[in-house]
Amino acid sequence: MRVNGKEIPLEKPQTLQEFLLEQGYRLALIAVEHNDVIVPKADYATVLLSDSDVIEVVSFMGGGCETVCKI
Repeated sequence: MRVNGKEIPLEKPQTLQEFLLEQGYRLALIAVEHNDVIVPKADYATVLLSDSDVIEVVSFMGGGCETVCKI
């Protein structure tokens, strides 16, 4: 799976929400694009990931946008 341009192995079947939390992302502070489609936060728990997925995670900060927003 490619996350923000970096290959990350998907070690087990999981939802987008499980992956994001496992990686330390603060869900309230990010937006996620999954295979070129912006995912509503309400759908994070239902989107199942696969090895061929492309994910972009961005956070919005005062003055611009950062590509990572972790705890």
